[in-house]
Amino acid sequence: MQQAIAAIRFEPILPTILIIVLAVLAIAATALGVYVRARGALFRAAAFAVLGFWLAGPTLIQETRQGLSDIALLVVDRSASMQVGTRTGLADHALVELKAEAARLPGLELRSVTVPESGRDGTLLWTAARAALADIPPNRLAGILAITDGQIHDLPARTPPGVPLHALIPASGEEWDRRVRVIEAPSYGIVGHMVDLRVVVEDLGPANLPPPGPATLTIQRDGAAPVTTDVPVGEIQTIPVDITREGLTLVKLATPGMPGEASALNNQTVVQINGVRDRLRVLLVSGEPNQGERTWRRLLKSDPAVDLVHFTILRPPEKDDTTPLNELALIAFPTRELFQDKLSGFDLIILDRFTDRGILPHVYLRNIADYVRHGGALLLTVGPEFAGSHSLDQTPLGDVLPAHASLNGDGVIDGEFVPKITELGARHPVTEDLAGPDFAAVAGSTPAWGPWYRAIAGEDVQGQVVMTGPHDTPLLILSHVDRGRAAMLMSDQIWLWSRGHKGGGPQAELLRRVAHWLMKEPELDEERLSARITAGRLLVERRAVDGHAAQTVTVTPPSGADRTLTLTPAGPGRASASAPASDAGVWQVSDGTHLAFAAAGLDNPLEYADLRATADHLRPLVTASGGGVAWLAHGTPALRRVGDTDNAAGSGWLGLRRRGAHLVTGVSSVHLLPAWLALPLLLGFIVAAWRREAT
Repeated sequence: MQQAIAAIRFEPILPTILIIVLAVLAIAATALGVYVRARGALFRAAAFAVLGFWLAGPTLIQETRQGLSDIALLVVDRSASMQVGTRTGLADHALVELKAEAARLPGLELRSVTVPESGRDGTLLWTAARAALADIPPNRLAGILAITDGQIHDLPARTPPGVPLHALIPASGEEWDRRVRVIEAPSYGIVGHMVDLRVVVEDLGPANLPPPGPATLTIQRDGAAPVTTDVPVGEIQTIPVDITREGLTLVKLATPGMPGEASALNNQTVVQINGVRDRLRVLLVSGEPNQGERTWRRLLKSDPAVDLVHFTILRPPEKDDTTPLNELALIAFPTRELFQDKLSGFDLIILDRFTDRGILPHVYLRNIADYVRHGGALLLTVGPEFAGSHSLDQTPLGDVLPAHASLNGDGVIDGEFVPKITELGARHPVTEDLAGPDFAAVAGSTPAWGPWYRAIAGEDVQGQVVMTGPHDTPLLILSHVDRGRAAMLMSDQIWLWSRGHKGGGPQAELLRRVAHWLMKEPELDEERLSARITAGRLLVERRAVDGHAAQTVTVTPPSGADRTLTLTPAGPGRASASAPASDAGVWQVSDGTHLAFAAAGLDNPLEYADLRATADHLRPLVTASGGGVAWLAHGTPALRRVGDTDNAAGSGWLGLRRRGAHLVTGVSSVHLLPAWLALPLLLGFIVAAWRREAT
C-alpha cells in the first residue's frame, strides 16, 4: 500500500550559530524601534523576519512510502518429549488454526520453524528460533509464538526487546511426573567384588502430586528374578550389585506408573556395568628348563594385569649328589601353600613340560584335578616326557586331561611340519581368523607359518581339536571338564614362532586366546548368543562351532511382546540378524538354550529426564517480554494486533505488535521561500519602512 508523508525540514544557508546571532540583533533592533516608537519599526521587523526565514532554508519534504507487513515467528517443538500422550495432536491442531488465524489478519506474515530432535543435547528450541530470527528485520518482528511442552535446554537470558514471547503448551495445565534417576553408577566392576549404585525415585511437579509415601522399586539383574522393595520418594538409595563374571552386567531399575503422571517412560532405567578382572593370578610350573619356558614367561610378564607365580624344577629327585636340596633351591618350593591352601585363588594354572617325578605328591595332583572340575583353568604344554613312564597321564590329573598318551609305539613324532587349523578350528573363536582373514574359506590347508619339528601323539581325545600336527594328529585340544576347562598343546615347539623361525607365527595371539578361553572370557565362548543395541537397532549373533545353531531366536522387548527373528549366515559357525529396537529398557534374546540381554537406553537422556508439560522454565522470559501462556487442551487462542504500549496477552487471545515498518519509494522537496520570492518581499518591506519614516 502506497502512502505519502509530508514534513518541513530546515536547510540553513549560513551556519546555525550565525543565524541565531543575526536573529538576536534583529530582535534587539526591532525592540528598540518599538520602544522609541519609531515610524516603520513594524516594516523593519517584517523585513528581518523574511531575511531570517530565508536564511533558515525552510523546505517541504514529501515521501512516498510502501508499507511492509509485520512478521510473527511460530516455533514448533518436534523433540522426543513432544510425542508423549496427546501433545503431538494438540500441537498439530494448534499449528493449523494459528496459520488460518494469521492469514485473516491484514499486514501480518506468519513464518514457522521446526525444532528437530537433537539427540543427547535435549531440546534446542532457541537455537532454531535464533537461526530463523536472523532472516527477520527487527523492526518487522511482531512476536514469537512457541508451541512446546516447556522442556527447553537452551533458554536465552533475554528475548528481543519489545517483542512479546507467547508459550503454547499442549496440555491442560501444569503436570507432574515420577522418575527413577541414577545418581552414581560405576562403568566397571571387579569380578568377585561388589559395586554400589546410588538411585532415587523422585516426584516432579508443583501440583497434583500423589500423597507422600513409599514407592515400589523393582531391581532386576540380567534375566534373574526381579527383587521388589519399598523406598521413600526423594531419598537416595544405595543398591549393592555383585559382579560375578566378565562382560556386561545389566541392572534394570523400575517403579510402576502412577495415575495422573505425565508419562511412565522415565519410570525405568538400565545400568550397564562391565565386569573386569582386577589381576589375573597365573601359576606357571616348568618341569625342567626348556626353550619354551622363556616364551611363556615373556608373554605373561608383558601383561601388567597378570600376577605371575613361576617355579622351575632345576634338579630332578633321582639325581644323586651330596648337595643339600636347600642349597640348590633359589626359593623353597611352597608345595602345600600353592597346591592346597591357595590353589583356588589362581585364575589359571600352566604346567609346562611337567613330569611326575615325585616333586608333587599325587594328593596335590588330585587337588589340581578337583580345581579344574570346580571351575578352574588348566593348560598343559607337553614334550617327550608325556609319552614316557613318568607321564602326568598316569596320575590323578589324567582324569581331566583332554587327551592321553599314545600306547601304540613311540609317542614322539619328529620331523618338520606346519600346524594346521581344523574345520572345527576355523569356526572356533580361539583359532578363527588366526591364519588371516581369508583362511577360513580353505580350512585344513597349510597356513604360511614357520614349521615345528616335534609333536606328541595322543589318543582318546575328550575335547575339541582345533589344530593338527603331522599326519593330522591332534595338536591343540580344548576341553570342558564339569564346570572348568582344560587345554593341551601336544608340542613344545611353539617357541620357534616367537623367535621368528622361517617367518614365525601368531604365537602371542594364540596363547592369549587359549588363556582367555580357559578363563571363560565371554567373547571366546564357542557356544554363544550375543545381543547389543546400536543406533536404535538390535544386533543378534549366534555362534555354534558344531554348525547346528538355531535358525531363529525369540526376541522379548521391554514391553514383553515376543517376536521371532530369523538368523542368516554371517561366517563360519556364525549367524546374525538385526531388528529395530526403539523401546528403552532390557531386551532379551533366546534360542531355546542360551539367553542374551541388551540394554536400550533413552536416546536423549536430557529430553526424558523431565517429561512434564510445564510453563515453569519459559515463564520468566514470557513475563519479561509481556507475552502470555496458553494451554492448548482448552483450545487454540485467537491472535490480535496490538500497539506498542498495549497489553500483548489476555484471556483467550495473544497479541502481535504493529511495527509500522515501511520502505521509502520516492522523495521530493520544495523550498517554501525561494530566493526569487524572498528578495521582492525583503525589498518591499524595506521600502515601506523608509517611506513610513519619511512621512
